[in-house]
Amino acid sequence: MSRNRTAIIIAAIMLSLFMASMEATVIATAMPTIVGQLGGLSIYSWVFSMYMLTSTTTVPLYGKLSDVYGRRPVYTVAMGLFLVGSVLCGLSQTMMQLVIFRAIQGIGAGGVMPMAFIIIGDMFSFEERAKMQGWFSGVWGVSSIVGPLLGGFLVDSISWHWVFFVNVIPGAIAVTLFWFSWQERSREGEVRVQVDFLGAVLLTLSVIALLMGLSELGTTLGSGLLVVALLLIALLLWVESRAADPVLPLSLLKDRLFAVACAHGLFSGWSMFGSLSFVPLFVQTVLGTSATEAGTTLTPMLLGWVTAS
Repeated sequence: MSRNRTAIIIAAIMLSLFMASMEATVIATAMPTIVGQLGGLSIYSWVFSMYMLTSTTTVPLYGKLSDVYGRRPVYTVAMGLFLVGSVLCGLSQTMMQLVIFRAIQGIGAGGVMPMAFIIIGDMFSFEERAKMQGWFSGVWGVSSIVGPLLGGFLVDSISWHWVFFVNVIPGAIAVTLFWFSWQERSREGEVRVQVDFLGAVLLTLSVIALLMGLSELGTTLGSGLLVVALLLIALLLWVESRAADPVLPLSLLKDRLFAVACAHGLFSGWSMFGSLSFVPLFVQTVLGTSATEAGTTLTPMLLGWVTAS
């Protein structure tokens, strides 16, 4: 692959990764305004949770699908879902619509983020990958800081709808550049992997049931949902223990380092994304600040996160 093609592909991937990662934080400062117009404060947290849930549980599927169908079509579908979800989010008329469309947006983002690193693995040698992954990790760090500030600026200057519409033009440019620059390598003779769709569906449903049960804790509905979540988790473990190529390899959990890293990610994500979700709501509704000022309150925390990373 020529140097010009390589540069164009890197630019396209970095642009799409910037948008997908920024979307996890850009909405934080816009949500108080959105919930003020659309209502639905009781499902406020689901706007964040559905995006994170779908963008996380679909990651293993995209990697395997790209091995079967190639990088270009899978990346294009992922970007298409992300952009369609972004437009639908911007057109939402109720909070429930926004939650559903955020799920679609997250399904797309779940493909954009891993595909970036898969493509880098295809393009560069083992020694060069570390340097490129450092650059791509830097994109995530910058987007996490820019996101809340950009969200606040768009809400105060234009409209909250543009928090989502702003993705469309850069996303279209990124997918066009990648489509015409990427050269798919031949996959003849490679063993076709089996995609564990059942495992992915069970993983998603079990987490949704668990989150809904926790949100309704103390009620009959909440208790029922928690029971359903436990049954789905048990079924997931049974299915994954017998799957030829599981989406959730249980053997990894036996590794102490991997298990500790997962626990660390759980608690740190719990703290960070909880703060991202509710600090702007408190600052805007209780302290009476603007969306832009609410974005600046998150900057010290995000700078600390990026620096520590």
